[in-house]
Amino acid sequence: MVRPNSPELEKRVHRAAEAALARQQYVSAIDVLCGIGLLAPVRADDWRKGRIDCLERVIQGNLHKISSSMAIFRHWAAEKGLKPCETGYVRHTRSGTVALQFSKSGDPMIEKSYSTHYVSPALGEQKLQKLQEKLERAPQPVVFQILRDSECSECGAEIEQGSLLSKEGEQALCLSCSHFDDLEYLPSGDTALTRRASKYSGRVAVVVHFSRSRGRYERQGILVERSALEKAERECVEDADERAAARVRATERRREQDRGLVVRMVKEIGNLFPGCPPLEAMAIAEHTAVRGSGRVGRSEAGRNLGERALTLAVAAAVRHNHTEYDNLLASGVDREAARERITGEVEEILAAWGKYSVRA
Repeated sequence: MVRPNSPELEKRVHRAAEAALARQQYVSAIDVLCGIGLLAPVRADDWRKGRIDCLERVIQGNLHKISSSMAIFRHWAAEKGLKPCETGYVRHTRSGTVALQFSKSGDPMIEKSYSTHYVSPALGEQKLQKLQEKLERAPQPVVFQILRDSECSECGAEIEQGSLLSKEGEQALCLSCSHFDDLEYLPSGDTALTRRASKYSGRVAVVVHFSRSRGRYERQGILVERSALEKAERECVEDADERAAARVRATERRREQDRGLVVRMVKEIGNLFPGCPPLEAMAIAEHTAVRGSGRVGRSEAGRNLGERALTLAVAAAVRHNHTEYDNLLASGVDREAARERITGEVEEILAAWGKYSVRA
């Protein structure tokens, strides 16, 4: 177990803070708490949406450990010369926006400690202002497309399966009671229309639906003001040809980028595996570099031609194309067991090509 004041805790806090700073040019207490495992991101999200009254209720660890982590974080930020920036955390309610509470006590000094972000001094004044506006913006309200019949907690109205409801705390509310009944539903699918309608609407709510197969909520569309939707629709009609031409140019640009990635991969595979037949190297590169495939070649390491990533891609190709691996899977053999059975064959081929595999 890590002691609250141990060097190990300091290392973990520093790693989490460094990662957040590199990713977004600022660091918050929430970034650090999530980064060191004291706060689950999903619980932080619940707090942002008003389902939890104060953040400290869902932070894991005793008070001393939490305080020590925050003290280490503030000391690190001071040593880095980061600029402290107090940020207001708020959420939407039917009556407007309300401030979120971090601590159980609500003590102003503790609240300030949690809400202060530390910003990179390299960030210009204009970018800093935009960042501040972004951080202080309340998350968009969420409306749920329900899977079963429900009832409004306030007016008692029946809400049929497939209809929309919102939640305030644990209360289910119909759109009328939650003051969303004057908004229009815009399904997902047209990016330009959604972006413009969101921009012009003073009020926007995100519509989600729970997917049983994926075990998560998925975005279905948005609720926006009718006037905003009509304005967005007019603009989309007016510049439809221009946007279509831009999509064609963007598609060709992506294709050119993908072709270039394949060429670079083929060259690097040849360097790593000189004995790999050129046509096979080309097939491996084309397969692993498919955009949106989720394969190792599309990972950041793969696009950067990392040795391990390309070795894994070549090993996968050998496994599928030069062993009985696929037949084993088709006959019902467990994936891990099938891999174990053909590991020797894969290693032999890669050795013949000039390199032993990195075991996947």
